[in-house]
Amino acid sequence: MEVTVPRAVPRSRATLTAAIGTAVAALAAPLALTVPATAATAPDLGEYTVTALKFTVDTGDRTCVVDADLYRPAGVDARHTAPAVITTNGFGGNKADGGTAGAAKAFAQRGYVGLAYSGLGFGNSGCLISLDDPRIDAKAASALIDFLAGKRAADDGTKVDYVTADGGGQGDDPRVGMIGGSYGGAIQLATAAVDHRVDALVPLITWNNLAYALDPQNAVGTDVPGAYKWQWANGFYLMGEGQPLLVPSLDPSRINKLTCLHFVDRACDTIRMLNSGRYPAGRTDELLDYARSVSPVSYLKQVEAPTLLVQGQADSLFNLNEAQATYETLRAQGTTAKMIWQSWGHSGGITDPASGELSLGSGNFETSYVGQRVLAWFDRYLQGDDGADTGPDFAYYRDWVADPQRTYASASRPPSPTTTYYLSGDGKLVDNRRKVVRGSREYRNWLIPTSHSESSLAGLIGLPDPAPYDTRGTYLDWSTEPLAEATDVVGSPKATLKVVSPRTERVQNSSDAADKLVLFAKLYDVAPDGTKTLVHRLVAPVRVPDVTKPFTVSLPGIVHRYEKGHRIQFVIAASDGAYLGNKGVKPVTVTSAPGDTGTVQLPVVR
Repeated sequence: MEVTVPRAVPRSRATLTAAIGTAVAALAAPLALTVPATAATAPDLGEYTVTALKFTVDTGDRTCVVDADLYRPAGVDARHTAPAVITTNGFGGNKADGGTAGAAKAFAQRGYVGLAYSGLGFGNSGCLISLDDPRIDAKAASALIDFLAGKRAADDGTKVDYVTADGGGQGDDPRVGMIGGSYGGAIQLATAAVDHRVDALVPLITWNNLAYALDPQNAVGTDVPGAYKWQWANGFYLMGEGQPLLVPSLDPSRINKLTCLHFVDRACDTIRMLNSGRYPAGRTDELLDYARSVSPVSYLKQVEAPTLLVQGQADSLFNLNEAQATYETLRAQGTTAKMIWQSWGHSGGITDPASGELSLGSGNFETSYVGQRVLAWFDRYLQGDDGADTGPDFAYYRDWVADPQRTYASASRPPSPTTTYYLSGDGKLVDNRRKVVRGSREYRNWLIPTSHSESSLAGLIGLPDPAPYDTRGTYLDWSTEPLAEATDVVGSPKATLKVVSPRTERVQNSSDAADKLVLFAKLYDVAPDGTKTLVHRLVAPVRVPDVTKPFTVSLPGIVHRYEKGHRIQFVIAASDGAYLGNKGVKPVTVTSAPGDTGTVQLPVVR
């Protein structure tokens, strides 16, 4: 595949440029927007006023108040209208968060009407936490669009008549975009699905399918549940349930019941089922179907607004595969969509802004690549500038490139696997099936986790996250010879495996899917001195559908350079401390023969 380095996106307007969107602080650590610097300079920033507002909304589930701030640029009035941008917080945040308030401020400084609000169940907004449900959360967001359209007033009587309407002038269809990260990303897609007045979206580091995000199953083509991501899920659950400790005078509309304080019932039911470590037939399907129902995967067919997806390479919560699934669905149905894979996500990856990544704190919006892409996106779809260059369909950050002008490369689409390696019985990863040596090797799990990839909880309690490791005897690995040249992998690798596990075979057809075998596939980079790096700390949990049959694994997408002299190492491990694993001890044997062996396919970019 041909790869190009995208030039800086030209600015079509120097005075009315959109502000960069921001991802909200993640659970484990604050995230700052980042991207490569260019020779562009920031514009003179305008003045604005901020007005605190309340909106009583009926979500269908209950009636509650939404807390918001209206950012009005100086000089904007009924005769001099401006498009609007709505932004809201990530999970656990509120309208005053640096990312949320910062984005609204930045847009107002660049001539847009900004509206920042606390999502339902957070900050001083009422209602239960309903996971960006289009049937609930999106109805509240739609009421805010009514306000921007001049169709309704805030609770204190405030009305607006200065938001540009589609077609010019004023009317019921305001020119409005949305931007935000994580929980503030999915709400954009949910809102656009139920309210087609939304004209442009920029969701950052968000999910496609919560069932996959919380209980990932990376075996292709199966409806068998995955392996519960207990650390991330319980961190968010406890954050939501523990809000009375942070908000002394909690709105009564945010109280559910003693066994489920602040979430809707089905959210609590889903977490309890996953925490049980059991996957009973019927009940599991019902609750995972609920997780899917509040996810873009269930309603993307109704999204028409042009969407610029930005996803993080360092993100074990919502990995690159989530954004790619959304991107491919939108493109296939004819919705305008482009995608950027930036460096940082929920798992970190923040770099020095001097490296070229955009930082909200340093305000390098016009002088960063992703920042310019967002500015151009709103120039095109909110300002109506048909000449605005919105950039390539797909771009990705390369952390091995020192020149900040060249850290992003682009391609016509996310690469597919192109290079195949074979699992040899002697532990080698070979590039030709004829090099495979016949042999069998075994590992077995313990009743406690023996491998570590990432702890999403370590940062919360102020502890360092240990380096990834695997315990001898509880994993198998296959390694290439030292590479003759640098090898760039961009996209989602795949592996086809066949394992033997008689203990699993005896119980895997029970009514509880927890009796099936669980394993974790991953890729390491092994330096000449033997130092191992788990690429972006990502793993692919798999609950094997049937150990008597081969199965294919889709690993999380990566962007990584294996330097010359390094080795590519593929590992399957029995456990991982961030996930719930096997029920009981289940030894596993992997056998290789020249005509019958597993494979690993990598999307190598030349």
